[in-house]
Amino acid sequence: MNFYWGQDSAGHQQRLSFYCNDNTIDVIPLAFLYIFRGKGGLPVLDLSNICGLGGARTFAGSDLIDCSFLQTDIQACQAKGKLVTLSLGGATSQVGFSSDQQAETFGEMLWNLFLGGESDIRPLGQIALDGIDLDIEKGTSAHYAAMVDKIRSLAKGASKRYYITAAPQCPFPDEYIGGALNNAIFDAVYVQFYNNYCETSEPSEFNFETWDNWARTKSPNKNIKVYLGAPGAASAAGDGYVNAATLSKMAKDAQDNYPSFGGVMLWDADAAYSNNRYDRAIKHALTGGASSGTTAGGSSGTTTFTAEPTTSGTTASPETSSTPLPELILPFQDPRKKGRVKRPQGYTLLPRDAAVPSASAKERLFSRFFRY
Repeated sequence: MNFYWGQDSAGHQQRLSFYCNDNTIDVIPLAFLYIFRGKGGLPVLDLSNICGLGGARTFAGSDLIDCSFLQTDIQACQAKGKLVTLSLGGATSQVGFSSDQQAETFGEMLWNLFLGGESDIRPLGQIALDGIDLDIEKGTSAHYAAMVDKIRSLAKGASKRYYITAAPQCPFPDEYIGGALNNAIFDAVYVQFYNNYCETSEPSEFNFETWDNWARTKSPNKNIKVYLGAPGAASAAGDGYVNAATLSKMAKDAQDNYPSFGGVMLWDADAAYSNNRYDRAIKHALTGGASSGTTAGGSSGTTTFTAEPTTSGTTASPETSSTPLPELILPFQDPRKKGRVKRPQGYTLLPRDAAVPSASAKERLFSRFFRY
């Protein structure tokens, strides 16, 4: 089971290590690196109230913030068997490539800044994250496969395993990352079954079977895992939230009936915790109440990723950090305004500032926005 961390959707987000204190969550993508080519040619990262724009030091000549104080949090989570990855994109992102060469260069930059490479600039400290997640909601899927292939080539022979995942919207195929999913090796997809006509709250349109069929017959990695993505609270998405009992039943049905089922993804950590530990209720349903172990190479009620195994070697470290949080200067205004989707012919995309339509209209606005 996994949830995204970094965008403080309920206004109560805690330090990363706080969410690693029990065995509920196995994977935590950090959201988001949302600009690929910013000032000075470096990407731009934002982690809201923990390490956000305007409240943290930036590396010279760039808008890339220094969140290296989070290294101890990441180490603490990894020491407990959690995977911590970096998610690229989000609904307000500036992303995309003009060529395979540009994508490969960016993949090498990610490797050096956040994964197993070396650089004088390490925004999250010297610790290596466990992989990259693509939550691409702008542009096209062109050239992303080249970026993925580059990261995988750099990771060959590494002392730990690196994972690459994506978070497509449930309408199939996904408009912005679907091409890459068909042309590169991904370990898992965290399908967003919300803010869409095929969301969990529309059982007659719920299309997990479509994604399972793609995973088993079309994906280059026939062992790819499909996660059921859902909002962690009603306020975390424009539409598609269902109560814990309903999502638990849907997830258990998917677990029992679809071989590619990998688990449940929630948006996001803050929402799930603020919603009476929504995440724990779902995990209990999937494991029958058993304690979960590590996702990477361990055994739990959710299915492990499978692609190119290597040895894992994470050094244990303190569970929490005493490093004070940088003071955020900018006021928070949550602009998470409902869902961007690729919809079937006949649906009309509303402008982002339009009034939210009724559920029956099945028209969505944008999904994953930032707290600035």
